[in-house]
Amino acid sequence: MSAPHEPEHPPAGAGRREALKRVAVALRGGGVGFALAGGYAGWALGGPEPEKDVDFVVVEAEAEKAATVLAEAGLDVHHPPEDWLFKVHSDGALVDILFRLAGESVDQELLGRATEQEVLSVAMPVVSATDLIIGKLAALNEHACDLAKVLPTARALREKIDWERAEVATAWNDIAVACLFLLRRIGVAPDGLRPRE
Repeated sequence: MSAPHEPEHPPAGAGRREALKRVAVALRGGGVGFALAGGYAGWALGGPEPEKDVDFVVVEAEAEKAATVLAEAGLDVHHPPEDWLFKVHSDGALVDILFRLAGESVDQELLGRATEQEVLSVAMPVVSATDLIIGKLAALNEHACDLAKVLPTARALREKIDWERAEVATAWNDIAVACLFLLRRIGVAPDGLRPRE
């Protein structure tokens, strides 16, 4: 009896998961401080699995070292015109390595709040739920205000989020303020957050 036919390309989710592991192992092996971020951090913390790329964060001062480490590990590294990230292609998937979030440099303080956990059998730091939701809220603007990028993660991780810190950190962003208002109205974020001036 012949073996079942294997697909020529792995399913997209499987490719992203393999890319996630390869990048994490390479960064750790190269001595680069990092944390899993974005949708896959939300997934690792108990949220839904994303359908797009994988995100990691590194301290801005180590971005060049991170790119070198990943290239030396045999990964395909590209530097796009944007000056706040670089991209890695692996296993048919795209991995973004971000060193600035919403215009702010990634720093050791953010990495220090990450928690070490096992993701797909690989130990790695994962950004905190609060930092994750702050990043998603801060990224909202008049041209990119898709609340579907925030609501599922906020709902899944609501018990792990310091909502007061999230509100204070994003008070400068009117779209984030509106999103937090909506999250309170639908019962995801608690009532009684910091009163307005």
